[in-house]
Amino acid sequence: MHLKILCFGITRDIIGQFEYKTSLPEGATVADLKNQLNESFPAFGTLKSLRIALNETYAEDTTPLTENAEIVLIPPVSGG
Repeated sequence: MHLKILCFGITRDIIGQFEYKTSLPEGATVADLKNQLNESFPAFGTLKSLRIALNETYAEDTTPLTENAEIVLIPPVSGG
């Protein structure tokens, strides 16, 4: 399935663009996407945390992905 992923903050810096397109097999999960991102962009492995939102809701690693879902990478946030 084809996926369109929106990237914010440091994830945008790592990937080099706001919108990233990739493909994963049917039945892939959020964990599968994280693994692919770590393989394609080793800098993801240095992040202390990375959340993924699926259709405006935080997703767990076991959450299945769907082709038309809105997928957003949410980087670690620090504040003051």
